[in-house]
Amino acid sequence: MTTLQCTHRNHAIRADVVEHPGIPTPWAAACQITQPDGQTSRRLALPLNQRFLAELDNAQHAALAHGRWLVDQHLDRGRALN
Repeated sequence: MTTLQCTHRNHAIRADVVEHPGIPTPWAAACQITQPDGQTSRRLALPLNQRFLAELDNAQHAALAHGRWLVDQHLDRGRALN
C-alpha cells in the first residue's frame, strides 16, 4: 500500500489510514504532521462522523485535507498540533 503525503505551508503531512476489515466502511483516516523543526505529531484522526470511509483512496485524500486544515488552524489561530 502506498502512503500519500504532501507539504503544506512548510509542514509535511502524511496520511495514516488503518483498515478495519468486516465493516462496511473499513478505512479509518488520520494523519501525522511534521513541523519545520522536525517535531512530529501523534496520529490525528478525523472527527468520528467522518473518520471511516469505504475506499482507501478517499480515506487517504480526506486525511491529507484534514492535515492541511490542522496546519492552517495551527499557524493562523495558534492551535497546538499534538
